[in-house]
Amino acid sequence: MKHLWIALSLSAASLAAPLPAAAAPGGELGTLPLGRYTCGLPGDALGPAIRHVPEADFAVIAASSYRADDGRGSYLRTGDRVVMTSGPRQGQRFRVDSGRLLHRLEANGGDGTLSCGLGPTPVSGLEAICPIKDTE
Repeated sequence: MKHLWIALSLSAASLAAPLPAAAAPGGELGTLPLGRYTCGLPGDALGPAIRHVPEADFAVIAASSYRADDGRGSYLRTGDRVVMTSGPRQGQRFRVDSGRLLHRLEANGGDGTLSCGLGPTPVSGLEAICPIKDTE
């Protein structure tokens, strides 16, 4: 009887122990490198290779925060996917390519034509080179 009691106690203790956290759906949680992301669309043979779309530009300013001309917001990165979860870009989705290039995704999940690349300017120098208005 004593052995049965010990076995039941151990079973109950193992059920009460917390389970390890499961990985986030879509991949490991992460962040984007800090800095200015300049966005553009493909050009054509008669003009520039990339047409800058300044209203799509943004800067990653902290772990999961970004700033754009029209406000601030947050994002969530899981694996190679980024979702803007609040702010002026809320709902936009991107695929990370090589860590420095983002491809905006269409509603069907496929790559769209807009891409945003991380520039060489550190965040501390952003205002001098590419100012982004602060609407707060």
